[in-house]
Amino acid sequence: MKSLLRNFFGIIFIIFLSGCSNESVEKEVVVDGLDPSKYYEELNIEYGDDINQKFDLYLPANRSTSTKIMVLVHGGGWVSGDKSDLNPVKDLIRFDLPNLAIVNINYRLADANNKPYPMQIEDITSIINYLKENKSKYIISEDIGFIGTSAGAHLSLLWSYAFDTNKKVDMVCSIVGPTNFTDPAYLNNTSPELQAILNLFGGELSIPFLEEASPFHQLTAEAPPTILFYGGQDPLIPTTQGTDLRDKLQNLGVTHEFTLYENEGHGWEGLNFLDTWTKLKVFTNNHLK
Repeated sequence: MKSLLRNFFGIIFIIFLSGCSNESVEKEVVVDGLDPSKYYEELNIEYGDDINQKFDLYLPANRSTSTKIMVLVHGGGWVSGDKSDLNPVKDLIRFDLPNLAIVNINYRLADANNKPYPMQIEDITSIINYLKENKSKYIISEDIGFIGTSAGAHLSLLWSYAFDTNKKVDMVCSIVGPTNFTDPAYLNNTSPELQAILNLFGGELSIPFLEEASPFHQLTAEAPPTILFYGGQDPLIPTTQGTDLRDKLQNLGVTHEFTLYENEGHGWEGLNFLDTWTKLKVFTNNHLK
């Protein structure tokens, strides 16, 4: 799962740059101090005691208190993955959406003794609170967007729909993210891979708990604009995880876009790479500007 999505964005970035040979990506420079006229980055900012409670921060030059933030949330089935997996996305944003600040996060990984929910949602809340508390230092706004892949997409959607108490999320993107753990495609599955997803959240789970952990069941008409990308042949994420959320967004009148690549799985390449980034770039420009 992780390698597919890493390759997904890596190839997008290579293709994109090959079509822009006369331009160059801004050279990354770490500067002393926080002069808003200059680019600034800070890596491995600690927000807790766990080794994975760290994030990277990239601030554009000429930023102001109106500068918005894109939060990147990696996948890995809630049990693996690293913020470095989404470094190609960070590079794309810096190249193509240069006025955004970027936060690329790690979160505590689940295991037999530590379930993903609510632990990983709490980590996102800690990061958002840190950014709010330090917005004057970094010279940024409180307005954010999310791009999540796979398990990271689930976390991005769930936090945006159920935990954004101050309504600061302007957009959220799910790329092959689980959305509804009470979907019959999960509850009645015969696939060890799909069952392993549910088992992560604990044995003998109640329907109310599964609903609490499902973006689909937390979605309301107040949700932020949402853009969704899914593969029709994904062995881990049933198509209904995307189409059912799309339909509920439509019924509630929430601004959204949905793309299903019928012949793709848990990641894709070629022209569909470019299609995903092109749509996501336009959506971000429209809602996180």
